[in-house]
Amino acid sequence: MNTTNTGRAFYVSYIAIVLFSLLFVKIAQACTGIRLIASDGTVVYARTLEFNVDLDSDVLVVPRGYSRTGTTPDGDNGLKWVSRYASVGANGVGLPFLFDGVNEKGLAAGLFYFPTTAGYRKYDAAEASRTIAPWQVGSWILENFATVEEVKQNIANVAVAEVVFKQWGIAPPVHYVVHDASGKSIVIEYVAGKLHVYDNVIGVMTNSPTFDWHMTNLRNYLNLSVVNAPSVEVGGVRLTALGQGTGMLGIPGDFTPPSRFVRAVAYSTSVQPSRTGAEEVLEAFHILNNFDIPEGAAREKQTDAHGNIISDRTIWTSASDLKARRYYFRTYENSQIRSVDLMSMPLDAKAITSISMKGAEVIRSLNP
Repeated sequence: MNTTNTGRAFYVSYIAIVLFSLLFVKIAQACTGIRLIASDGTVVYARTLEFNVDLDSDVLVVPRGYSRTGTTPDGDNGLKWVSRYASVGANGVGLPFLFDGVNEKGLAAGLFYFPTTAGYRKYDAAEASRTIAPWQVGSWILENFATVEEVKQNIANVAVAEVVFKQWGIAPPVHYVVHDASGKSIVIEYVAGKLHVYDNVIGVMTNSPTFDWHMTNLRNYLNLSVVNAPSVEVGGVRLTALGQGTGMLGIPGDFTPPSRFVRAVAYSTSVQPSRTGAEEVLEAFHILNNFDIPEGAAREKQTDAHGNIISDRTIWTSASDLKARRYYFRTYENSQIRSVDLMSMPLDAKAITSISMKGAEVIRSLNP
């Protein structure tokens, strides 16, 4: 664990190296998010994050009273704010902003890739003082609000502009999911320059196309059921099931966002609630096992400029206990679930605390 001040020079050389390595790779499109509610009322938000190179993510603890400055397309300073609430979660490529996390009030937020669909508002220099970059929205939400309702009331006050990651040459196309400790959830999307906020009753999130499209697409799967199909008689012959799971026969099993959305809804809404939040966290990881992408299973036909295969893999999977304010994670290299308890950290520290997510799998020998 190390603590560091974050400013313009935060990991500058490191970011340059990592982002330069991403110049010729395609950004991942396969993140999946779910929400579960335990019998004791604990809300658990969990998700996967896919990419085709290691994002070198760390767990960051952002304290209260931390000063922020948003980024605008022309490079001038954007929205300024001071964190009202402490938060914990995962970043990427050395940035001091959370891609996924939970705050001390039990509000959780996550960024999900939104290719071919995201369209941020046209930048107006006169609105620089309320402008931020797409990758800064998650931290802005976690550091300023306690409930989904507060986010709904304030999200239109910030201008999310098409700020280009110069090393990538694009403005990262993303959309956002927000959950709170009461179980409420919303999806925030910018399409064709307009803000859209959807109530997310089922608590599921994937990628493109838009959230309302995914909800409509669910109507194509009305036949799916957690209950096995009964036997039928055809031409005097009684046909019975070959085994368990006939109610879900035909559920889409590929890695595309629409198929993952359908599966995530089916699994997260049919699982029996666990007794406590800690048990529900483990249940969430079990569900997300179904969305784990091994390297090579989802790849591009072409290679990058260095001849490397462009293949997504599940870089990390996380879960947030919105009652305990605890952040759990595992990585591609290490399936051991690790956690950081936000409320046991110094919430009024002067700097961001960085905790490494690195570590190889530990295999225990049980030979006597």
